[in-house]
Amino acid sequence: MSKTKRFLKLTAFAAAVMMAAGMSLTVCPAYADDEEEYTYGVSGDFEYMKYSDHIAICGCNTEEKNVTIPSTIEGLPVTRIHDNTGSFAAVSSLTLPDTLTEIGPFAFCWCSDLKSVTLPDSLQLIDFQAFEQCSSLSEVVFPDHPVQTGARTFDETPWLNAQRQKDPLVIVNGSVIDGRTCKGDVVIPSDVKYVSGGAFDGNNDITSLVVPSGVKNILDCACSNCENLTSVELNGAEFLDYGVFSGCNKLKDIKISGNLKTIHPQAFADNTGTATITFYGNEEKWNQVDKDPDDEYLKRAKMVFDPNGAPADPDDPQGPDDPTVSLLGDVNEDTAVDVEDVVLLARFLTEDETAVVSRTGALNADVNRSGKPDADDASQILRFISKLIREF
Repeated sequence: MSKTKRFLKLTAFAAAVMMAAGMSLTVCPAYADDEEEYTYGVSGDFEYMKYSDHIAICGCNTEEKNVTIPSTIEGLPVTRIHDNTGSFAAVSSLTLPDTLTEIGPFAFCWCSDLKSVTLPDSLQLIDFQAFEQCSSLSEVVFPDHPVQTGARTFDETPWLNAQRQKDPLVIVNGSVIDGRTCKGDVVIPSDVKYVSGGAFDGNNDITSLVVPSGVKNILDCACSNCENLTSVELNGAEFLDYGVFSGCNKLKDIKISGNLKTIHPQAFADNTGTATITFYGNEEKWNQVDKDPDDEYLKRAKMVFDPNGAPADPDDPQGPDDPTVSLLGDVNEDTAVDVEDVVLLARFLTEDETAVVSRTGALNADVNRSGKPDADDASQILRFISKLIREF
């Protein structure tokens, strides 16, 4: 975690304590989290920070229960509710603008009368504890795309409790929001793109975790202090953030993507065990990963390099450096991945005798590297084709 991020989290915590104690709180902080220059302003009931191309709301001075946040101020779009806003606690009805991309930490926490919220299609991020302790919040309407969430975003809300009753692995539109009540071996579905920071934090009932290749960043404290976690597979990870596996002393088996670029110096903090780390790449590539050369956990680990064992990325089915695989997804071996491959694979899986698939074709079809072609492979190939069509 960067010094800036640590400062933000400490400031957020301090603000939360002050609010709980009934102490006065300066709403607009004297810093910008993105280090851009801004000017402070007031428009009606709202305090804001004006940047060169957008507005961040940092205060709301009204006793009204029904609050509508404007989409523009001074001709610029309102794209963020700033960290520690802390002035929406009395709100019971909240309308968010369709220009909003981020909701900052603690932005709407302790809104005890807020019963429902509709998140705009433009939203990309809800940061940590943004709706924490909204004790009446029972309905959250998400946009039809993954929204990245921070740690404990909806803690102590009826909405989160209800989602956990349906499934302890709380997933909304390709984003894992919470997994702290999961038990045993957890396999995150292949269509997931985000796993929130702190998603499994402190879960002592989880024993293993498989994260699909679509999840590129394993965010801060995702599995910290999971005391009985013994194995993880991070099939697409490029970045391991602060405290991801801190305090996981039984973590002995780690399989990790050959696309890995960075390991935060505190990713494995306070781990006393010794692990076998299987890296889906060669030793030269491992040495290029940005990591702390003095990390004791990594120094103790037994390294296994397996460039040919990597699971395929469904968004980039080119496959590992395996000479028996010519092109992942190319079931009919015509050097292209298209609808004909999906049709042939579907016929092959239904045991259509006229559907002939060679050994190489079958290897190409096994994009999820399960050991044999299956329906999930067909689904992943179709997703890849759909993505190409959208980009075209």
